[in-house]
Amino acid sequence: MQAEINVVKMGSTTVNAQSTVFPFTQNIETTIPGKSNYFNFLAPGLMIMIVMITVMTGIPEAISKEREMGTFDGMLSAPINQISIILGYTASLCVKGFAQVILVLTIAIIFFGVTVQGSILLAFFLLLLGIFSFVGIGILAVSSSKNQATGTTIVNLIMFPMMFLAGIFFPIQQMPWFMQDISKIIPLTYAADAMRKVMLLNANIGDVLTQILILVGFGIVTMSMAVILFRKSMTS
Repeated sequence: MQAEINVVKMGSTTVNAQSTVFPFTQNIETTIPGKSNYFNFLAPGLMIMIVMITVMTGIPEAISKEREMGTFDGMLSAPINQISIILGYTASLCVKGFAQVILVLTIAIIFFGVTVQGSILLAFFLLLLGIFSFVGIGILAVSSSKNQATGTTIVNLIMFPMMFLAGIFFPIQQMPWFMQDISKIIPLTYAADAMRKVMLLNANIGDVLTQILILVGFGIVTMSMAVILFRKSMTS
């Protein structure tokens, strides 16, 4: 049976009466299951940012304080490698940073409705990679400064622009083009992007392999420079 179509002539225009009575409606669905909100976007980037702040500010404060107290020379004279001292400080800061991250994530889930769709273990692995990529910057700041205040100032000058240019608080696509270009050379950008893909879109390690390789590469370069400069500053 052929459906009957009612046609109405309005002046010189012919209008389908059914389309006027029954308009087309759109059903919009997001790729993220559940109810999405701004905190879902904010939480992954905030987690990696907390780790970055803890490591980058903690290393200059710890080592510079030991220097000013006169106890750092005693550590260097001990029968252990200089890098082991740095690794010890980094490990303690990692524990502190991870404790803060767990607290922030718990509050975000309970009070702000943040949902985690992906693997928590992979997310924490990305946090470790973030620490690896940031720790070299902190050591470089320590090696190029003579006291705690100078080291902390250098770290802050590096860290705070990274926080606003890495897409932590708003998407990078909303920035001016030149800021988007700057964000491409900031490791925090790739760490935050990978965290969001894992936590919100249930991405696996293959989906964030590009970000992982960039973080590893950045960490190797900065750590190599930091070790050389740190050893040079200790002998000067």
